[in-house]
Order: sequence, then C-alpha cells, then structure tokens
Amino acid sequence: MNSVSNSFTHTLRPAFMLFCSLSILVGVLYPVALTGVGKIAFADKAEGSLIRKDGKIVGSSLIGQAFSSPQYFWGRPSATGPMPNNPLASSGSNFGPSNQAQTDAVKARIDALKAADPANTAKIPVDLVTASASGLDPDISLAAAYYQASRVAHARQIGADQVRNLIDELAEHPVIGLFGEARVNVLALNLVLDQKKK
Repeated sequence: MNSVSNSFTHTLRPAFMLFCSLSILVGVLYPVALTGVGKIAFADKAEGSLIRKDGKIVGSSLIGQAFSSPQYFWGRPSATGPMPNNPLASSGSNFGPSNQAQTDAVKARIDALKAADPANTAKIPVDLVTASASGLDPDISLAAAYYQASRVAHARQIGADQVRNLIDELAEHPVIGLFGEARVNVLALNLVLDQKKK
C-alpha cells in the first residue's frame, strides 16, 4: 500500500508542478507581456481606439453611435437591444428579406430619411436602411455620407460642397486598393463638423 502511495505521489508531483508552471507562464506572464507590448507599440488600439473631445472620452472609432439630429450624419441602423449600438448585445436581427418585420423596419427608415430631407431625390444607399450583422458598425459607405451631405449642410447653414470635401478628407479607402470598401467613420465626421462650427 505504501509503495502505491509513493508511486502515486511520485507521478502526481511533476504533473502538479507542470500545471502550476504553465498556469503562471500562460495565465500571467504571457498576457502581461502582450499587454505591455500592445500599450507601447499600439497605445491607441490597445485601449479600444477611444476618441476624446476636450479631454473626455466620447466614444470609440470601433463602435457606432446613434445620431438623430438633422445636423449630424446618421450611421447604420442597429438591431442590438435594449438600445442601439449596445456592445454588450452585439447582434443582427436575423430577419430575412421576406420577413414582414424587416420590410416594415426598412420602410420606416426610408420614411425617416425622406422626412429629414424631403428635397433629396437621390437613391437611398442600402446601408442607411439595413442593420449590420454586429449592430455596431461605426462607418458608412461614401454613398451614404454623400446622400446626407445636403441635409447636414442645410441644418448647419454651410455649403454642401464644404461638407462633401470633409467627407473626402476623412474617407478611408480599401487597403492597397483591394481589401474593404471606401467608407467614413460617422463619429469622427460629426466631431470634425462640430469643431469647424466652433
């Protein structure tokens, strides 16, 4: 019996030591080292790509915000609950194109865009009336931004060309011309507009 107990202890001790060593290495040292390197090499990204205005955090360039005032650009609709752009409930609606709730939601969004800018007869870009899969998209297509330019310009009493030029300045283009689509960050665009107003 004693030899069995010694054999068990002899086998268990190295396994326990290996478990403790790996736990410290992979569970503590490795994450601390990666966090340190991230904060040094990619300080902005490591902290969530936060956007500050007058020293206060106003959002992240990675998470959309809901804007409804005519003087601001509106982002993609969000299907997250209980409020739009909720990062704790990232999801889409999962409604198909033939779902009546989806049809009604899209129609309501089209009506809201037309009511906010009745003189605009341009075709409404699809990303202004359909929610994304994550519900958190911070960007809109350049077409969606150009569609809203006249409404924003009118509400701010500035030239539409000035607003379009600002969209072009802040536009992000596909990586090496291949990956992704041309887009603009809605929060960054609205913050620059507010800054110019000052």
